[in-house]
Amino acid sequence: MVAVSPPVSRQKWSTLSFVSTLYLHPVLDLLLAEVPQSWHAELRLGLQEALVNAAKHGNRLDPTKQVSVKYAVSGTFLWWVIADQGHGFNYPCSCDDTFPGECIFHAEDCGRGLYILYQVFDQVIWNQGGRELHLGKALKVPKRLPLIR
Repeated sequence: MVAVSPPVSRQKWSTLSFVSTLYLHPVLDLLLAEVPQSWHAELRLGLQEALVNAAKHGNRLDPTKQVSVKYAVSGTFLWWVIADQGHGFNYPCSCDDTFPGECIFHAEDCGRGLYILYQVFDQVIWNQGGRELHLGKALKVPKRLPLIR
């Protein structure tokens, strides 16, 4: 899979950090402030799963540890980078190659939370040994150019 990020010069990244907690309502409101209302329910579910994983599984709800989120809107693309201060993990999700070029993840391979991430977001990339999660969502799929003119 090839992941393309928008040019840095066109992105305005914002950052927020919070102590490990499961009270995420205000955090989610901030992260969705610039997102069109029609996408709120789906993205709230995905972001909540990612933040719960970072606070609960990554930081073990340790109030001395923080979860940080960098986020940006670039045209029709939304980006989030979620990092925790835990020990990381090996994500067990496997890819079903039944349909070439399409990756289908099964809930029994990776748990409900990770399964939701792969369904909600167009890009799910793990870094730093599982301590940093990059999420991307395209709000509109651009029309391709005609093959023949």
